[in-house]
Amino acid sequence: MNGQSRELILKLLEEKAVLKQEVSDRTSAGFNAIKSSLSAIHSELASSMLKNKTVNYLLNFVDKGEFEAEFSVVDDTLVFLRHSNVFTFESSHEMWKSSYVKDNPSLSFCGKIYIYNFLSDSFKYNRANDVGYLIARIFINKENHFFIEGKRQLGFLYNDFENAVFDEAAVRKVIESCIIYSLDFDPYTPPYEKMTMLTVQEVLDSSIQSKFITGKRLGFRFQQDK
Repeated sequence: MNGQSRELILKLLEEKAVLKQEVSDRTSAGFNAIKSSLSAIHSELASSMLKNKTVNYLLNFVDKGEFEAEFSVVDDTLVFLRHSNVFTFESSHEMWKSSYVKDNPSLSFCGKIYIYNFLSDSFKYNRANDVGYLIARIFINKENHFFIEGKRQLGFLYNDFENAVFDEAAVRKVIESCIIYSLDFDPYTPPYEKMTMLTVQEVLDSSIQSKFITGKRLGFRFQQDK
């Protein structure tokens, strides 16, 4: 390797390493802010439900560490997952139409936080084959700007990448939008043809609940839910 190539490689490695660390730190801070907000929302809702004599076990928040958190409300469980890697976008992505990214391509590098919606009973009855639905994924760059790809209002309320900052107020608003969406996203009974067979072993098995495969839109195309 000649000196010029070595210097170029070292320069690129240093630039990318610093950039990706900055993005990773921002995403980690954003995820911690999400967990803090979830904890606060849990306390607020639990207090209100107790006043109204609503059963408190309908709410639960579990901080599962650096990359995962769960928030359950009534029949729904939201699972928040932070990806450990940093990503950029293909050239056809909408973000490249913005001067914010065109003028500084390093701003296209983002960390990701996924939000999935499961039925709470899927965890309660250990139904390992049940499915959850990705309702939103949050992208955060080194300047702590963010946008969201998601379902319904989650996909169009949070798409101002150039100006939107993932601060405490934004975190709270995003989480509330996710909770409202999941509560309004009702389960459909699967088509009859999807549930016509059951094995003898499944009937004999004492944990037959775990054999049912359930999801809010099982057997339906999720993208139809606009």
